[in-house]
Amino acid sequence: MIKKEEVISFVWQHILLLVSLYVMTFGVAACVRSQLGSSVISTIPYVMASAGKMLDYIPRWTIGGYTIMMNAIFVVLQILILRRNFEWVQLFQLAIGFIFGMFIDLNMVLTQWMVSENILVNALVQIAGCTILGFGIAMEVKCGSVTMPGEGISIAIHKVTGWPFPKAKIRVDITLVVLAVLFCFLLLDSWKWEIVGIGTLFAMVYVGVTVRLFNKHLAWFDRLLHYRPGCRRYVYGLARYIRRQM
Repeated sequence: MIKKEEVISFVWQHILLLVSLYVMTFGVAACVRSQLGSSVISTIPYVMASAGKMLDYIPRWTIGGYTIMMNAIFVVLQILILRRNFEWVQLFQLAIGFIFGMFIDLNMVLTQWMVSENILVNALVQIAGCTILGFGIAMEVKCGSVTMPGEGISIAIHKVTGWPFPKAKIRVDITLVVLAVLFCFLLLDSWKWEIVGIGTLFAMVYVGVTVRLFNKHLAWFDRLLHYRPGCRRYVYGLARYIRRQM
């Protein structure tokens, strides 16, 4: 029989996971708005969404819509790579990928005001976006729930090839960027630097650094993650706790 405490723990864990996903996607949207190059995970969706506005034979989906499709492809690839070793609970990655894509579209609307023709402003937006993305990833990892599809494909390659996970992750990221550039030439006739640019290369290095940095300073998030007041005191206790942390 499932205990009430376990249900509360599960729900609270996934509420914080949703918060983490939202923070991540705000960072992703900010990187797109910088016009200096999107983050790695959104390069291919950005190319496809841009092509959809120009070509009749490409679906006119949003960046979030193409992100959902790409995440679904990642899950299928994991199944093909791992075969019998694929843990079917990881199919929940599809739900996570769907929510991630929807949050991207929401934040693309909320970040419209960030668009600027000033290169300095764009650089600051890029740095801020990458920092926020790294913060969100650090929180998402702390939640310890279902793996993100982008991480899942790297883990699958790591298990099959024996490569260290960081090396597998780097190779996946490079593959995504190369494919995005290839799609730019095939669908948009040229390399679009606002999609895959200096900001993309910056994100590949800087986001990992910020994740490691934030991991050292998220003890407060660990405490928040394990916060379990009784039902009657839940809301008031949580409010007091957050107020003390501010």
